[in-house]
Amino acid sequence: MADDDLDELLDEVEKKFCRNVSVACSAPSEAGKCGREKDGQRKHSATKPKQSISSVAEDIDALLEELREEDYGDSPQSKTKLCPKGTQVEKKLSSQSAGRKCCPVYVGGSSVTNGVGTATSKRSCDQLRCISCDFRVLMFDDCEWDSSCDYLFLRNNMPDHEKLRSKLKKRRSLRAYACQCSWFSTSEPTDLRDQPQLRWVCGKHLD
Repeated sequence: MADDDLDELLDEVEKKFCRNVSVACSAPSEAGKCGREKDGQRKHSATKPKQSISSVAEDIDALLEELREEDYGDSPQSKTKLCPKGTQVEKKLSSQSAGRKCCPVYVGGSSVTNGVGTATSKRSCDQLRCISCDFRVLMFDDCEWDSSCDYLFLRNNMPDHEKLRSKLKKRRSLRAYACQCSWFSTSEPTDLRDQPQLRWVCGKHLD
């Protein structure tokens, strides 16, 4: 009787716990097949990222190649090949003439011609700027500054032309100059290198 009970228990255990195993892989050969299929799926899924990574790398290489070509296209050598020497010379001359500076810088009376001053052509600079107060220098033809003009007056009234005229006197052929910190009157062409108290420079002539 004990052996029969044991056999029945073993049958029940086999039915309950071994049924799933037999359904998944009923034979050892099938189990091996299942394992191979799973391994193949893993390998296949593992190769997919490699393919995508390689394609991304190719795209990056293509973009880098395009950038190199663009950089080469913008290089000075390629530009000189595209532009003839004649046009380069014309551009250089036009840029120089479009932004000339006085050398040396002159100021002069109302009878002195305004323009770009040179050692041979003593023109009065009309593009003056002060490097001390950073104001543009104002000019008043046929005027000179009154002796009562001072720093505080300019500080409070610059650049109001009407208020500044209260310290100007009418004088033919003279010209009065002023920024926010300095003032000067003259009738003859005067080299600013001889007037060290004036921190005025040429701000470049456009024509």
